[in-house]
Parts: sequence; structure tokens; C-alpha cells
Amino acid sequence: MSEQERYGDGLCDDGAPEIIPPRASRTGRRSGVILPGQDNDTIVLEAVRAAPRRSSIIKDPSVHKVAGGRKKTVSFSSIPSEKKVSSAADCLAFMQGGCELKKVRPNSRVYSRFYTLDQDLSCLRWEPSKKDGERARLDMATIREVRTGKSTETFLHNGPAAEHLAEEAAFSIIHGDDYQSLDLVALSPDVANIWVTGLRYLVSHPSGSIIGEGSLGSKMRRDWLAAEFAEVDEDGYGVVSEDTAVATICKLYPGIKEAKVRLRFKEIQRSKEKLTSHVTREEFQEAFCELCTRPDVYFLLVQLSKDRECLDAQDLRLFLETEQGLSLATAEGCLELVRRFEPSGPGKERGLLALDGFSRYLQSPECQLFDVEHQAVCQDMSLPLSHYYISTSYRSYLLDDQVHGRADLGGLTRALQAGCRCLELGVTDGPEGEPLLGVVNKYAFLTSPYPLLLYLCQRCSPSQQRTLAQHLRKVFSTRLYTPEALPVSLGGRATTLPSPEQLKGRVLLVGKKLPPEEEGSEGEVSEEDEEIGGGGPLAGQQHSPPSTPSTPEAGRLASESPEELVSFTKRTLSRVRPSSVRLDSSNPNPQGYWKGGVQLVALNQQTPGAMLDLHRGRFTQNGGCGFVLRPGVMRDEVSYFSAVTQGCVPGVPPQTLRVKVISAHSLPKPQGAGAKGEVIDPYVVLELHGVPADCAEQRTRTAAQNQDDPLFDETFEFQVNMPELALLRFVVLDDDYIGDDFIGQYSVAFECLQPGYRNVPLLGLVGDPLPHASLFVHVAVTNRRGGGKAQRRGLSVRRGVRRGREYVTLRNTGIKALDDTFRPASAPLKEATDLREDAQRASMTFKEHCGLPPVAKLKQCIQTLATRLQTPEGPPGASMTLKDGYPHLEALGSITDTTRKLLSHYDMMISAQKQLIEKADAVQERIAQVQREGMEFHEELPRLGEKEGLKGRKHSKALESFTWNITVLKGQCDLLHGAKADSLDALRQLALACEACGLTSTISCGPSDLFYTPHGRRGSTHGNGRI
Repeated sequence: MSEQERYGDGLCDDGAPEIIPPRASRTGRRSGVILPGQDNDTIVLEAVRAAPRRSSIIKDPSVHKVAGGRKKTVSFSSIPSEKKVSSAADCLAFMQGGCELKKVRPNSRVYSRFYTLDQDLSCLRWEPSKKDGERARLDMATIREVRTGKSTETFLHNGPAAEHLAEEAAFSIIHGDDYQSLDLVALSPDVANIWVTGLRYLVSHPSGSIIGEGSLGSKMRRDWLAAEFAEVDEDGYGVVSEDTAVATICKLYPGIKEAKVRLRFKEIQRSKEKLTSHVTREEFQEAFCELCTRPDVYFLLVQLSKDRECLDAQDLRLFLETEQGLSLATAEGCLELVRRFEPSGPGKERGLLALDGFSRYLQSPECQLFDVEHQAVCQDMSLPLSHYYISTSYRSYLLDDQVHGRADLGGLTRALQAGCRCLELGVTDGPEGEPLLGVVNKYAFLTSPYPLLLYLCQRCSPSQQRTLAQHLRKVFSTRLYTPEALPVSLGGRATTLPSPEQLKGRVLLVGKKLPPEEEGSEGEVSEEDEEIGGGGPLAGQQHSPPSTPSTPEAGRLASESPEELVSFTKRTLSRVRPSSVRLDSSNPNPQGYWKGGVQLVALNQQTPGAMLDLHRGRFTQNGGCGFVLRPGVMRDEVSYFSAVTQGCVPGVPPQTLRVKVISAHSLPKPQGAGAKGEVIDPYVVLELHGVPADCAEQRTRTAAQNQDDPLFDETFEFQVNMPELALLRFVVLDDDYIGDDFIGQYSVAFECLQPGYRNVPLLGLVGDPLPHASLFVHVAVTNRRGGGKAQRRGLSVRRGVRRGREYVTLRNTGIKALDDTFRPASAPLKEATDLREDAQRASMTFKEHCGLPPVAKLKQCIQTLATRLQTPEGPPGASMTLKDGYPHLEALGSITDTTRKLLSHYDMMISAQKQLIEKADAVQERIAQVQREGMEFHEELPRLGEKEGLKGRKHSKALESFTWNITVLKGQCDLLHGAKADSLDALRQLALACEACGLTSTISCGPSDLFYTPHGRRGSTHGNGRI
């Protein structure tokens, strides 16, 4: 069954068109990572064997709606499976063999050149060239640094010529005293990684002397493998049986396929023409290094470890702070990580983390994409019930379809164990009701202590209803909620509902109590008439919520009256159920109703698929307790939010999400794909679900055949206007000409994403973990530049342009007293935007001139700056001093013009941060004062509108404009407050980084002069929050 057949139609009706990377060219003398020793005929034969034999034309009919259709692409792995790059020596050997690279010139021209490294490792050469052989070269001694990505001026200002070049395959060699750049693009990201790794190694080790004897990390690895081999070599003869060697490797590297290991040993035996299957220690080490070395982790390790191929506590701490977002990392904590994950004894003793220990750490639960803080209840549970999304099950006791399906108590059990807090029970005349209630009572609070709502869809006669009531009291006893059970004021629209905390351990009934005059009549209660608490104390009136429209009706409400629906659900519970006319147990898309504020979106928990995946992703973000807080704009008494917004949401800071899909590991065959053999062609789809402006879908290229551990190295960017509603879903599919088969998926709420290098554990079709299967990704979340771009007027931010900048503006309500009150906010709103954007733009410019991407941390910028400031004499060419509590860098001696320009951009960044920090509080107070004055008119709005003669549509428009203005004012206060906190954190990063890189002077600035603590607490001086 294909993914399309299993999961239904598209998930985001307003999704953006997909971005499909172009097929990599196979032309040129070397387009892949093939180590020296292979002739051209061998290369051609291998390419032919690797070519896919089946078509990859997409079958999804929906793609024809997009111009040109969605093409699928196939990429060939650049690294042959029989030889992986696992050391700096491998990288240099590849570079000496040479390969084709694209050279990008400042004049926008792109040339293909064949680059090689001299055998003596002294210079880089290229051909063809108009220059003579001695001029078409670059001496290694002149290289200052090697940058990854498109970070130089040539790339950034080259316009369309550089846009089609892959970011992951681009790198630049900075050379000479004037820091010229040689800008290159490889044919694949892994080729670029090899060149970057080799060049950085030569910059750190100019003589290349360590290559022959091996780096410290490789020695640790060899010694560890030798010790593991000695443990299974019982006779001490230096050989073990093939079975023993295979079992040992599978134990040391869980997840690797035994057949793959055994095949490698067979190949070694054939290559050496051995007559025995016994394995020597050297063969054991060779097989392990080739099979169990992850190139993606190796390249990252080399980048972090200054080419020693192992990390000390300081390297690990820097990685945790700058990449993983752990600002409170300590040296002691890093040593503890080394002791936990480093497999070699000497490494543990010396506090060093080598390649295998680093791989184990990255695959551990600590490095999972899901934030561990959300594994327990982490949200405020003392708010009214209407402020929460509630995990809801719909007829989960039916195994098959909704008409003739068999009932099974196991379905209810599984729903309760999954954290569902609202169940529907069908009740008819008969004697078998008590066992069902007993099962519900047994499992009601094993997973979550918070209240359980039971929807009684009862078709009983009055006499049987009395029997049912007796059963309910008998089974649930004191757990059963009754109106007099809690001393809280319930009922009526003017009162608030009790909180989940107040109702802990309680069972709430949702049903219909017949009026006294109808007690003797026969009849049934429809879902539309249901109420909570046996008479509606939580609902108030007969037709008050919880209303239960079907999905078509609810969809119409969400599309035609989105603002009214959100306002309606602020104080009342609403439930949406699947259409009653359908026969199967399919599920609607819950995201379409969550964005409208509906708290109870009922799903068939027994039906796997994308909709249930989203449901699980939503409700894991609060410890799986079944209750998740709705966004703040849906809870505030006065706020504006539309479920159909196509632009940024007033009061909500938009975000930019960048996800780099690096690799996948231990991918299984799709279920039921036995006839296809062992070959899979995987690719990864990234789906973003949220408000219409956020919905998007992008995908990687398809990896070559038999790629259960493929490398992708592709980066995707998403704009997130409503982070609290957004869900990210990874789907791994097998590209097949009949239908793309499902391999695994993982869904996570945006609020639960952890930044940095993360592993994504894949789940199967029914949500069960796939053993050892995972994705390896890098995640970065940043504020969108400019605070969010308005896409259309009306429901989005209106433009007020100054120097090309967009400002949020307030709306005219048509009520003079209100408009006069809101008018003074115009100036501080513009000033707040200028302060935030000036600080952000200055930081971005500084990062750009450091050759780093926008997602880089300022600590990484200081590291780059410190490298440029190093002098042959030893002391750096600049020193940090405090001026009025802010860290400035003063040049010492002569420095290059390029470095002086970089210091100038640093000063401009500090100046912008200073302006923001010192002015933020006053500007924020001016905005907040207007908000408070506006709120004083809240209760008087009907009278004021009537006084101004506003009726019907005009009156509704005035109310809408009022809520918009209040939401904007509150949101801008929050944005400015957050921007100041970010600036303070940036100054702390800068001060700590300067200290760590040796840019502080004991004369000009001692430790006692720095008003910050080493553990992340912000200090202040004179109450202004400076360092």
C-alpha cells in the first residue's frame, strides 16, 4: 500500500509548492568519492551497476495541479559502500587523486576545473587554466581558513548565478594577507566535506607528519578494538572464527545487519585468497572501521576537534553551548558525558571522546529531537478546561468499519494508555454494560491523573437509563463528578470552567438528562444535544457547548466564521466528531480544527495514518497527559486571531525553521515489501502543519539503491508564523514506480524541537518504534528578519514604510474616544521595531563578515575573529575592554584592513545592542500604557458603538479592530521584552567567548570588572541590565 493510499489526500490545503533539488550532474572526470586505486573502467562499471532499473515517475495525482508537476530525483552515493572515509589520511588521498570542482568568480561566471593536491601536500593545483602551471596553484602556507557554505561576498552578492548552487556542497578557501577567497562548489556535499576536512587538517598540521603515525583519536580507536578482539580471542593466537567476529561487531555497533558484516568478511577473504574463514585482529579492525564509521559524524568530529579526531572537555563544552543550545554546560558535566559514552578505557581516563563515543552520544536519548523537558507535565494545569486541547477518542472500540465493526474492549484500553482524556461509549439496552465500565475505571488514570470525560451515546429506555446510572455510581464511586462534588461556581457563560488540576482523578459524564415531563417517554439522545455532568452544569444551557458538530459542519464554521469560532471557544468546550454518514473508520485532519480553537477533536484511535500521527505529536508536548495548552491568543480575554490567516499573527513573534537532513540509519524494508528483495530507494519528506500561512511540504532527493544508511545533506527552510500551533512531521518513503511505500515517520510539535545536531527516532505505521532506525538532522530556529513579512493587507500587518522597513500599525475603530486613545502608540511602535531590527541587522552583518551563516552563535564569530587576530609573535591583535559595562574590542598594534573592518562591524553590533538594552524598558512602558488605557473601554464598547451610530457589520468591524489593536500592543511589548533578553544573552556570549579565546587583558579588564556569572545568570549594574 502506498503512502498516498494509506494517508489520504494532501494534509495542508494551503501548502507551499515543493522545492526539489536538481539532479546532480554525472559529468566530469571525478564526480564521486572514489579513493585512488580505481581505474576509469572500474568507475564506469560501478556507475552502470548502481544505475536504477526502474522508473521514479511520481504517481500522486495531486501533483498535476502544480505547474510542471513534482519531479522525483535520484542521487548516486558519492562514497562506494566498500570504502568509506574514516580518517584524515583518506581525505588527503582522495584530494591527491583530484576531482572536478566548480569555481565561482566575482563576475558571476562559473568554471569547471580539475583540482588536485600535490603529493608532498604543499600546494593545491587546478587545470585547465590560462595561467602557466606554476601560477595555477595555491600554496598551503597562505591559507588562513576554510569556510563551509556560501558565506563569502562572491557567493552572497553574485545574484542568480550562485542561487542554483547547492549550499551544502559550497566551500571557500580564504588565503593571503588580504583574505582573498577561492570559492568552490563540489558535485556533492560529501565531496565538499572531504575537501574541507583535508584542507583544515593541513592548515592545523602544515607538515602533515601526523598522517603516517595516525591521530590521537585513531590510535584510541585502534587500541579499543584491539582490546575488544583480545577479549574474544580465547586462545590468544590472534585469530577468531568468523561467527565470533561477526557477533562482536554486532554487539559493539547495535543496528548493523549481520548479513552485511558477514559479507564484508567474505570479501576480505576473497581479496586475500584465504582458504580459511578465520579473522585476524587487523581484519577485524578493518571491517569495523569500514562498516561502522559514519562519515557525517566523522566530518563533524574533525571540525570540532581541531583535526585531532577526538574531543576534550573544552571542545565538548563548546559544542554543547554553540550548537546544542546548552548555555549552562560545565566542564564537569562534559567529563561525565565522556565517562558515559566513550568505550575505550584510556579515553575515559584522559577525558577524551573519540569517534565511536561521539557517535554513541549523538544516538543517545539526550540528543533526540524531542525536548526532554516535555516528557513530563510542563504546562500550567490550573487554567479553565476551555484553555486546553484535550486528547479525544471516537468509537475506538470498533475494530473495522463504523457500521458492522466488531466491538473490542482492547481498543478502549489502548486509547486510555495512549493518554486519551475523552472517550465515547455507545450504550444500548442490555445487561452487559458493567464489564465495559469496569475496564474504563481500571485504566482511567494509569497514564494521566487528569479528568476523564465520558461521552455517553446512549440509546436506552428510561428504565435502562436508571440501571445505567446505578452502574455508573457503583463502578466509579467517588471518582464520579457531580455538581456538588467541588466547591466551584459552574454553569452559565459568565463563569469559567474548573481546571484540570481541580478535577484530578474525576470522571465527568457527557449526556442528556430528560426533562421531568419526558421521563416516561421512549427516545434517544443525539450527539448534538449532549451536555456535561448529567444536566449541563459545565455547559450551562441546553444548546451551550460542548457542541458536537460533525466534520463537514465544523469545517464550514472554521472557514466562514474563523474569528467567531475562536472567540466562542475561549470559555466553552467544543467537540468535533467524524461525519456520521461515513462507513469506514477514517480520520479528519485535526489541525484544521485545532487552529479554529476546537478543544475536543475526536479521532478513531484504531486507525493509523498521518492524522493520528499529528494527534500523537500534539499531545506528547505536555508529558502525554492528554491536555495541552492552547496558544495565548486563543486564551486571552481580548485578542485577535483568525484560523485562516495568510500572514503573520499579531502579537506572535514569527520564526524561521531550518532543518538540515544529514543522513538516515538502519532503515528497514517497508512492511509487506518482501517481493522487492533487499533494495530500497529512500527519501525523506518534511511536512509543516499549522495555520494556512505555515503549511508547507519539502522533500530530499532519492538515495541510490540498497541505501539503508543514506547520506542526504540537504537543508530546508520554513517560515513559522504561529509556532504554538505548528507541527513538524518527517516521513521516510521508498521510491517505487508502483507506489511509494511507507518506511517510518516521526511527528513533533514545534515547541518541542531542540536545536543543534539531533537524532530522530522513526516510528512504524501504528506508532511503534522501529529498532535502531533514525534520521540525523541539524535544527536551527531563529526570529525572522524584520519581525515577519506581511503577505496581504487586512488580516495581516499593514505597511508603514521607512527605509524599506515594515511597521505594524493599529486599525481605525470608528469610535473617536478609542482612536484618540490608540493614536499615541504609533511612535513607540515604530521605535520598538527600529530597536529590534537594528540590533538584529547589526548581528547578521557581523556574522556575514565573519563568514558564518545567520544561525551561527556569536561565540562562533568570536572564535573566527580570534583566529584572524593571531599574530606570529603570539599575543592577539585586539583585547576586550569594558566601556560603560559593554564589551568592546580595541586593536593592539597593526592589523589588516579586512580585520579592522570586521572590528568596526563588531563595534556597530555592540552599539545597536546597547541602544536596545537602554531604551527597551521606556518604549515598552509607553506601549503598555496605551494598552491599559484601551482596555478601560472594553466593557463600554457596546455603548460607545451605539453612541457613534455603529450597527451590524460596522459594529462588528469596530469590535474586531479593537481586539486587533490590543493584541498588537501586547505582542509588541512581548517582542521588545524578548529582544532585550536576547541582547543581554548576546553580550554574555561575547564576553565569555572573548575570555575563552584569550582576548581579555588582565590590565584593562579583570574578572572582577565583568558583571556576569559563568552559569548564565544575567547580572546588572545601576539597574539597567548591562553586563
